[in-house]
Amino acid sequence: MNHKNQGALRQFLNIRGMRGAMTAFAGLIVIYIAFGAINPTVFSGQNVTNLIGIGQSYVLITGNIDLSIGSVVGMSAMIAATLMTHGVNPMAAILITLVCCLAIGVVNGILVGKFQLPPFIATLGTMFVARGVAYMVNGNRNTDAISSGIGKEAADKFQAFFYYGKTAGVFNTFWIALVLFIAFFFLLSKTRTGRHIYAIGSNAEAAKLSGVSVVATVTKTYLVSAFCSFVVGLILCGQANMGNMEAGNMYEMYAVAAGVIGGISPLGGTGILLGTFAGAAVWQTLENGLNMIGVQVGIQRLVIGIIVVFAVLLDVVLRKGMLIRKRPAAEKKV
Repeated sequence: MNHKNQGALRQFLNIRGMRGAMTAFAGLIVIYIAFGAINPTVFSGQNVTNLIGIGQSYVLITGNIDLSIGSVVGMSAMIAATLMTHGVNPMAAILITLVCCLAIGVVNGILVGKFQLPPFIATLGTMFVARGVAYMVNGNRNTDAISSGIGKEAADKFQAFFYYGKTAGVFNTFWIALVLFIAFFFLLSKTRTGRHIYAIGSNAEAAKLSGVSVVATVTKTYLVSAFCSFVVGLILCGQANMGNMEAGNMYEMYAVAAGVIGGISPLGGTGILLGTFAGAAVWQTLENGLNMIGVQVGIQRLVIGIIVVFAVLLDVVLRKGMLIRKRPAAEKKV
């Protein structure tokens, strides 16, 4: 490889978060080869993991976390389904559900950004609130089929759009995930808001002194998280043709796993959504593959947990290594 190509490769890898993303893609290829030889159906994906991974990644890049994601998913599914079983037009039900989910995002943003509550505590509280709403909205029981309220034709249209329908021969859930990925990738990588998100994750105080509105930016990241959870809730509602109070259970953990495996640093300031996509694919494929070869669920969780811890540990080691390398250079200048 000549010097020009080496320089281009070095420049590519120096893009913020690209090394972590490429590491995740390398791991994905290894897993594909290992499990694909056993059963090609291991490649089947779950686009909901990509979506919740996007939402969590936005929050992680600011150095925060969102534990309410899974509960907002359940709240979304239950509110939408309950309204439709009571005869509310699907579009109106979707809009009402959207407002409720975004309200959780606003509360998270204010608690963490304005009042500076630890994000773990703030979103733990809203996690219980959202799950409580999911239980209460239909009287502590799952809903009936949405077709019982809005009719079979309207219910079929809702389900076709959010779950089993196809466009250009591909399931609509893929297109929904792709459109949102492109939109949020552009927002994060090409806009002022994206630059502010990275700045806060790198050094919130310095960002604030530079004129960045920490409260507004942090709130935006939680709104993205809430919006992605809202969409996933509608997908699960369409899949089941009903609302399930436990929908989205543990999804916040899956979202964190997708992000950190893909190189999104939980310490904030680095990572790209391409890495989240790779991390979600690694997690999905690994879980599917282990399941197909008969590995017990407990061992599956153990393996994924070890990978998540290793990814975070690697991030910490690399950051400390970078600091150590920079110190001699700084001392020479003095």
